[in-house]
Amino acid sequence: MKPYRTLLAHECITPSDASYRIVHELTQTLKNRNIDVLTASHDPINLFDSDAGLSAVLVSWTLPQAELLIHQIRNKNLSVPIFLLIEKEEAQDLSTEILKLVSELVWIFEDSSHFIAGRIEASMVNYRKTILGPMASALIDFNSTHEYSWHTPGHAGGTAFQKSPAGREFWDYFGENLFRSDLSISVGELGSLLDHSGPIGESEKYSARVFGADRTYTVTNGSSTANRIIWTACVARGQRALVDRNCHKSNEQGLTLTGAIPQYLMPTRNRYGIIGPIPLKNLEKESLMRNGKPSHCVITNSTYDGLIYQVEKVLDLLAGTVDRIHFDEAWYGYARFHPLYKNRYAMRGTPAQSNTDSPTLFATHSTHKLLAALSQASFIHVRDGLNAIDHNRFNESFMMHASTSPFYPIIASNDITTSMMDGPGGEALMEESIREAILFRQMVTRIWREYDSTQDWFFQTWNPTHIQETFFEKVPVEELVKNAHYWELKPGETWHGFDYDAGYCMLDPIKVSVLSPGIRLDGSLDIHGFPACLLTAYLDSQGIQVEKTNDFSILFLFSLGVTHAKWSTLLHHLMEFKRLFDENAPLSVAIPALSKHYPSLGLQDLARPMMQHLIQTDFMKVQHEAFSILPSMNRIPAEAYQALLRNEIERVSLKEAQGRIAATGLVPYPPGIPMIMPGEEIGTLQDPWLGYLAALESWDQNFPGFSHDIHGIEFENGCYKLSVLR
Repeated sequence: MKPYRTLLAHECITPSDASYRIVHELTQTLKNRNIDVLTASHDPINLFDSDAGLSAVLVSWTLPQAELLIHQIRNKNLSVPIFLLIEKEEAQDLSTEILKLVSELVWIFEDSSHFIAGRIEASMVNYRKTILGPMASALIDFNSTHEYSWHTPGHAGGTAFQKSPAGREFWDYFGENLFRSDLSISVGELGSLLDHSGPIGESEKYSARVFGADRTYTVTNGSSTANRIIWTACVARGQRALVDRNCHKSNEQGLTLTGAIPQYLMPTRNRYGIIGPIPLKNLEKESLMRNGKPSHCVITNSTYDGLIYQVEKVLDLLAGTVDRIHFDEAWYGYARFHPLYKNRYAMRGTPAQSNTDSPTLFATHSTHKLLAALSQASFIHVRDGLNAIDHNRFNESFMMHASTSPFYPIIASNDITTSMMDGPGGEALMEESIREAILFRQMVTRIWREYDSTQDWFFQTWNPTHIQETFFEKVPVEELVKNAHYWELKPGETWHGFDYDAGYCMLDPIKVSVLSPGIRLDGSLDIHGFPACLLTAYLDSQGIQVEKTNDFSILFLFSLGVTHAKWSTLLHHLMEFKRLFDENAPLSVAIPALSKHYPSLGLQDLARPMMQHLIQTDFMKVQHEAFSILPSMNRIPAEAYQALLRNEIERVSLKEAQGRIAATGLVPYPPGIPMIMPGEEIGTLQDPWLGYLAALESWDQNFPGFSHDIHGIEFENGCYKLSVLR
């Protein structure tokens, strides 16, 4: 266990002050107990904020800002011990409110330093035990007993790795604690993920309370599996399901696994190819019930580009249409923890406030994506309502997909994520992310406006350029942090390019799309611009990895791990790219990895033919049509998959695919949304789907180093190949 650390916040004192000897003696006594003491007399809150490892805070009541400091700490952390150092005559000045906020009063001239230090240390030990959550705490306690392992896994706490050179390198890289934490279901002290017992079960109950669910299930192989668990728990073969066409391929796989008959809910796109929510008119009962009552509905919230629903409106429209609604919130697990997102996520309110006549709700969260869990960690949250599925039935599906040998650090990381988001600390973390995203947006907008005033170009962030009559960058940050109204897509505003009812759709500020020049407000292309992939290639050469690149936008995620320094570096490279582009810098200088493909070209020399290609192929229009028009469904996805299993398929070129039926989904990345589902008719090269694929193929042939990633397509000998049914 690392040494404990405490913060001592006191006024500047000198050896002549009466309290000097007492404070000095207490500090030394704490250090003798292996407790590090950080001292601050000026701005102690910054020191507290910068060190999450503090296990106690000692505050001198004579510190001028003592009362403010105590309030600031409690606004972020309800449980860290606060000891108020006070003299007897000062006690009458203490308000009831302060007495409620502090953990103990320390009478510095009455108790001995050894007694005070003992009280502080005991509180620190107890605090450390309470902050971890039940599973993480039990895992750490178990490892501290150093038991011999006679069960799986075979590396036996890492011992096996130390028997070979390669294994030793592996051991040295990760460290002993990781291997000691890689345990087996045989360790009864930790409970079972499959039975939801012991500390693992308590951890799931804890997460259900914090995330607002009736029940929560920890899933150790991602939200893709979490989605499939829900599908196989809810939908029987031949039942109808409403499926957001803007869905992850794991929901496509849910259709395949269950044999469900899909009825697709079509979202819309804007001129940038940014995907929006399903319009309200597409959720009306009359159209959704035309083939009978569906058994299930899945909706992606938020969209991949950060557009989020007013969930109350969705539920009002779907009431009476479907009894179970599944919100795929893989990228949106943080919404409950900041008031900016109120009523825009599935588990809003509390289970006690839910109406039992409302649909049963499911939400999947990838806690590793924008919260702080390890990769593959995810949750399924359940809020019971109509036609609810009890735990025993649901768990049959859970066990079908779960491993009997889960990785315990992943489970523990879900526990830690829950602890981090519990109470005011979660809101403080989210507020910091939102604030940093807004500051970045405002800085980019300010620079863009400065260049724009001289008819020059710069990048923009995708958000309003004005809030009412005020420049976006001049709106107080506090206003933008607190008011969801400023982030709503209002009817008639040109910046977003969608047509939604007022209040229905909101832009999530922490999902920042940076726009490259090249596309006008009317959707036409400007030959003087450049596609966003060029910027992405440059950023990659500078060690900056982006989340997603569209044709003229790049998505940056302002997660809990983003700092001011991190986005300042990004901003510097945006400005540096502008300088290089304006100078038509050789690719050998700007993006050296591309110079082998384009040895004699500069940035502008490459951008110009790229833009010409997009204009000549009418790329943006074809793309819009490909994702806005549904292909005809010849057979359901499950039937197409059965044909694939029987090898009743063949690999063909795009030209040969005309008039054929897709054997697998065709899913362009990003963002991983099916354009054609298994069993759908592909059409001809004059139809939007093959036409769009032909445009992508032509691009990949002409611009090596910028090829597209499309699930279901292989680039063979310079041509696209796909699988169709015989």
